[in-house]
Amino acid sequence: MSSPDTLRPARRAVLVLTLVLVGGLALAGCQVRPLYGSLGAPDMVPVQDELAAIEIEPIDTATSAGDARRALLNELIFGFERGAPRADRKYRLKIVMDVRVAEVALEELADVPAAYTTTMNASFVLSDMADDRTLMTGKSFATASYDFSSQRFSNLRARRDAEQRVAKAVAQDIQARIAGYFAGRK
Repeated sequence: MSSPDTLRPARRAVLVLTLVLVGGLALAGCQVRPLYGSLGAPDMVPVQDELAAIEIEPIDTATSAGDARRALLNELIFGFERGAPRADRKYRLKIVMDVRVAEVALEELADVPAAYTTTMNASFVLSDMADDRTLMTGKSFATASYDFSSQRFSNLRARRDAEQRVAKAVAQDIQARIAGYFAGRK
């Protein structure tokens, strides 16, 4: 005669094995693959090669945001080309951006700004250079804040740092969206 305690480990093992099999079958339909990898068919172009084939047009701005425009362009070029520019371009990326700075806090009893926020809004259009067909459009934005000081250089540097942070965030968002578009086409 067997005791109930000796059947429990066997039941537990069967239950765990059943759960593992059911979980494996449920995940069998998932298509998880690396975004920048090359685990697809041999004739597929890797996403990184597609990104490197994008020509970025000079960025239009609605405001005078030279440093932010330059930072966004540099971040996009580095993100797409990774330091290895290509001669054969298949796609064109046009970006229109706007940078706004707003006061968000005032010094108590002084009526002087204590903090600012910098917001970058960017609209982009990815098109095929061969037939000028629009492949993708989108919008991206980012916000960064910085403190206001009584030192002029400190304020200039803080504003530039905020512009660089928002430019980097917007560039990474645009790159991820376009990479997702190319990965979804495969």
